Amino acid sequence: MDIISQKGVENGKVAVSAPVKHPEKKKIILNAFVMNTPNHLNAGLWRHPENRQKNWNDLDHWVELAQLLEKGKFHAIFVADTAGVYDVYKSEKDTAIKTGTQFPVNDPLYLVPALSMATNNIGFGITVSTTYDVPYGLARRFATVDHLSKGRVAWNIVTSYLESGAINHGLDCQIAHDERYNIANEYLDVTYKLWESSWREDALKKDVEANVLVDPELVRYINHEGKYFKVPGPAITSPSPQRTPFLFQAGMSKAGRGFACKHAEAAFVAGPTPQFIRKSVDDLREQAAKIGRDPQSLKTLAVMFVIVAETDELAREKYDEYNSYVDPEGALTLFGGWFGLDISKYPDDLDLREVTDNDTLAKIIAQWATSCSETDGMWNKSRVAKEYVIGGRGEVIVGSPTTVADRLEEWVEIGDVDGFNLASATIPGTYESIVKLLVPELQKRGRFWEDYAVPGGTLRENIYSSPGQSHLRDDHPAKRFTWKKDQPFPLGKDGNLVTEEDSEREEKEGETVTEENRATSEGPVPKRVKTSA
Repeated sequence: MDIISQKGVENGKVAVSAPVKHPEKKKIILNAFVMNTPNHLNAGLWRHPENRQKNWNDLDHWVELAQLLEKGKFHAIFVADTAGVYDVYKSEKDTAIKTGTQFPVNDPLYLVPALSMATNNIGFGITVSTTYDVPYGLARRFATVDHLSKGRVAWNIVTSYLESGAINHGLDCQIAHDERYNIANEYLDVTYKLWESSWREDALKKDVEANVLVDPELVRYINHEGKYFKVPGPAITSPSPQRTPFLFQAGMSKAGRGFACKHAEAAFVAGPTPQFIRKSVDDLREQAAKIGRDPQSLKTLAVMFVIVAETDELAREKYDEYNSYVDPEGALTLFGGWFGLDISKYPDDLDLREVTDNDTLAKIIAQWATSCSETDGMWNKSRVAKEYVIGGRGEVIVGSPTTVADRLEEWVEIGDVDGFNLASATIPGTYESIVKLLVPELQKRGRFWEDYAVPGGTLRENIYSSPGQSHLRDDHPAKRFTWKKDQPFPLGKDGNLVTEEDSEREEKEGETVTEENRATSEGPVPKRVKTSA
């Protein structure tokens, strides 16, 4: 049987991308893509009798999942999040609540201490928004969990999208899309200063004889004052094992890609085919290279939904069974929240590519249709629900270990992705099958490691398979913020980075930058500047 790709089977309308040639066979990064909620991407499957995600409030459930995934050598558990209820579809909240469409949902960060105690190697990618949280508090929380997990934490940076989330966090309305990324860029600068600049790497002394816990000369104010934030510092947590947590980022708009190439160490991409996402991957790498980064250091991860069994036929039976539990209303609720479009008002005999009152909707559906095989069918509400009801926006691959591994290799070679965020139909069932059947097949092909590159190491060391690479790579733009031993404080008294040009100019003017005239004053009380669309 051929590869069963339920979404985005290539056709003549999709440009064929040439496979990327790498000097060595690329090892695949595998993350579990989950959410602290009964339903993540598969509307209705919370009802499946084998789905223990109904126990999302039970910590034992999460501990067992983390241990299973670590047994399968997964790099990380990538925990999605949302900041509000999905109330775009039908312009009400009830459908989301009734169907359990990413509702209710718990804060993902609080899983980290318990799961890190129960495991030794697997990392934890935690989603937090830059639009609603203040950078000073976020920097403290992530430094704390990075300490407690011994450096196994990642921050999945998002700017949020739900109007309900914005209103419930005190805004009159959601901030405009590109403005949210402007805020996020400054937000990251603040966190870099707190994590990388405020404490010199050797500030923590623990010198009992001298009665010095922390050398106060080696902890400085950051005096950040920008358009959106005023944060004097200093950081009140000591530098954690990674200093800056590993940085994931989700968002493939033009503004999102620009943000990712500057900040992300791994970018999350979603699309129905490797050809579809290849353009975004190429653009990310090209932009990263332009600012001096190794383009291969920016990892790309595609969302993927895998149903694997001993044979293609058995996998197909599982897929058909899962489809007997799906909830189309929940799928349309997800679509509405993700795109901000309510399609409930359109009759089901209308092809949504032909709507005349919403150009955005027509373009989204048309683009989606051209990336799939069944382009001649009716792209109405029922078709949208069918496409979204299992797996969300990612491809669904159904088959034997050989079938699934073949398709994943196509994504790596044609899409140039570095790995996958694997979603689930049931927990732990989906991941049990992947660990038992798919992981050994990938290992046999030399596509997946036999063990963690750095057992007991940090997440950054293991993502890059580079012992000793606990901190940001030297080519990452934020590395300039790091206050290293035997080096001057990197910030001026205005809170900005002191550049080589600044130092050369001051030397010519006879005013050398000294430790005394670098940032030492307390500055104003931190204040979040209200921003509106």
